[in-house]
Amino acid sequence: MPASQPRSRARDRNNVLNRAEFLSLNQPLKGNQESRSSSRKQSGQAGTAGAQNSNPKERRQSQQLPEEDCMQLNPSFKGIAFNSLLAIDICMSKRLGVCANRASSWGGARSMINLLGITGHGIPWIAGTLICLVKSSTLAGQEVLMNLLLALLLDIMIVAGLQKLAKRKGPYDINPGLLDYLTMDTYAFPAGHASRAAMLSKFFLNHLVLAIPLRILLVLWALCVGFSRVMIGRHHITDVLSGFVFGYLQFRLVELIWMSSNTCQMLISIW
Repeated sequence: MPASQPRSRARDRNNVLNRAEFLSLNQPLKGNQESRSSSRKQSGQAGTAGAQNSNPKERRQSQQLPEEDCMQLNPSFKGIAFNSLLAIDICMSKRLGVCANRASSWGGARSMINLLGITGHGIPWIAGTLICLVKSSTLAGQEVLMNLLLALLLDIMIVAGLQKLAKRKGPYDINPGLLDYLTMDTYAFPAGHASRAAMLSKFFLNHLVLAIPLRILLVLWALCVGFSRVMIGRHHITDVLSGFVFGYLQFRLVELIWMSSNTCQMLISIW
């Protein structure tokens, strides 16, 4: 036994696999393990210190980025539907803008379409209402004309306020005219001509005795005035449709605050 132990020790020393470079392949040295663990601790401490020193807003933004990316990659159904309808509205409005400029397909009819738009402008209607009011001698006529003047003024103010809130541009880059600046009709939504035409046609249908052909012509005039603004490239289709809706609502508002004959006489006397 004593002789066999020195022999086994010598055999272990002479074995090549027991050398340090071969043992390190399967069993890393303790010094390397300690150095790696210390480097990991230092890097972890540096990371926590950097995270503590970083701005809280940046940390919130980094936490919110994945959620924002998910919202952009997975939009809601309402957002997709709204953007699709908006794209269709812009595309159809550009195609129907056949009189937007002289080079358009119906560029020769631009002057006639502009003239049709003037028939729905607020300034000629206000001026005509004032002239008729001065020349009117009946109490019933003065009452209708005073309420019509009130409806026209309300239309201008309501449409101008809504356009300032929406600030939507038209399908074509067309500068507003002088009359548009006077009535503050400088944006596209809602269409002021369409709202005024709808309000006037409804007002005349309710308060004037007209034959059936005239009633039909009055409705056709309102529709032509509204869609002429699309043909000239000034408004989108949805601007005109919303203008018709607002015109009807303005008529209902005037009916609610209808001024009596005594009130109209008092205002006329003051004037």
